[in-house]
Amino acid sequence: KQWYQRRVRAGEKFKYKSANTDDQARLDVSARDVWADMDKTFLDIRVFNSRADTNIKKSLKSALASHENEKKRVYNERILEVEKASFTPIVFSTTGTMGREAERFYHRLAVLLSGKTKQSIPDAVRYIRQRLSFCLLKTLIVSLRGYRGKRITPFNANNVDINLLYM
Repeated sequence: KQWYQRRVRAGEKFKYKSANTDDQARLDVSARDVWADMDKTFLDIRVFNSRADTNIKKSLKSALASHENEKKRVYNERILEVEKASFTPIVFSTTGTMGREAERFYHRLAVLLSGKTKQSIPDAVRYIRQRLSFCLLKTLIVSLRGYRGKRITPFNANNVDINLLYM
């Protein structure tokens, strides 16, 4: 998990009482150049069960929005004011549906990847979805049986021909 860069000053107040003011607060992912050049973006990922008792009476769309808004209440103000960065909550249901912010993020990621690899945006979207599916599957397998083997080398988008991934 990504540690925050700067601590909250003593006595600093936030709009929401649920805002995370802990010095040890952290998020799942940070990246640069997602929404703007040299802008740092923090991402926090949540996967929720849409059939759980707390969500069963809500439509899927409103449950996704509710979870996104909760993430924003906890992290957004702190990220904007303390870190001087942007925040994007990435919310999925266990059935695979993405929240509105996650869809925006994945489309933006596809645009950036297609520009870098000279592939079409639909091909980049397909590649990202396939990669995400395999990452989620691998996470599930690791959580069931534990991690075995060597560490994976970092992903390099310049060495990938997206058109070879689907035949």
